[in-house]
Amino acid sequence: MNWPEAIRQAHARLRPHVRETPLELSLALSQATGAEVYLKLENLQHTGSFKVRGALNKLLSLSPQQLQQGVVAASSGNHGAGVAFGLAKLGARGLVFVPEGASPTKLEAIRRYGAAVRVYGQSGDDTEAYARSYAAQHGLTYISPYNDPQVIAGQGSIGLEIAQQLPQPPQAVFVTVGGGGMISGIAAYLKSLNPATQIIGCQPANDAAMWASVQAGRIVSIEAQPTLSDGSAGGLEAHTITFELCRTLVDDWVTVSEEEIRAAMRLFIETQHQLLEGAAGVALAALLRRAAQYRGQRVVVVICGANIGLSALQTVLC
Repeated sequence: MNWPEAIRQAHARLRPHVRETPLELSLALSQATGAEVYLKLENLQHTGSFKVRGALNKLLSLSPQQLQQGVVAASSGNHGAGVAFGLAKLGARGLVFVPEGASPTKLEAIRRYGAAVRVYGQSGDDTEAYARSYAAQHGLTYISPYNDPQVIAGQGSIGLEIAQQLPQPPQAVFVTVGGGGMISGIAAYLKSLNPATQIIGCQPANDAAMWASVQAGRIVSIEAQPTLSDGSAGGLEAHTITFELCRTLVDDWVTVSEEEIRAAMRLFIETQHQLLEGAAGVALAALLRRAAQYRGQRVVVVICGANIGLSALQTVLC
């Protein structure tokens, strides 16, 4: 697949519907790390998350008949909100399955945009498998959170914007990884322009399925522990297309502890005066962990979302 062209098409398709989020130089984080740190603020995106890009790009690629029949998604929250946002814009209908224990804040966002919500499964893996099966049985279109070329191309529009907003190519880009859709799209676009750009995959040590799979050379299941990074939590579908993309395009991996995530989130809130969710804190924590390695370099950290509940925020701040 010609990923750069697919991403350019996605960007053009999405322009009337999503925000071109700011790419801001952070003086505080630059001073703290010794690098020239830019923040790609997807926490300011519609729905408070980058996920709306991929979800909406997929919806915009569907035929009127497919939209009329309806769509199904599986999500821990942000992807579901992105799908619901897109459905509201297009006047279509859909159903979002969520796992037990999903963030109440994120579930309320899905419902606010008008999509129906059903709870199924104790883990995201169970929820995804059931939702895909449900869609097939009822003749509906399934919209994966990551395992879909149109979703990956939509997330890749972040990389296109970074390239347009920076006068010179970044030397490294830190991206949180769950299913791998966002990092695959960003890496595919930026490396097509400058193969020397280092793409750094960032995951919580408590739930790092993609990193474990890359290490093993095949998709594996892991015994995950609770994490603040609920937006990146969960395993991978068998044969997901993001696995090979991550193997070939991601240059390095960093896993961070829950305390490192909390510390990074506190630093961001204190210095940038904005909210971020745990998944966004992972990428920033990874930069802080590797700061010495990137001293003097131009780096981008993707702040992928802002959707954090009050109880989780209290845990971070206290």
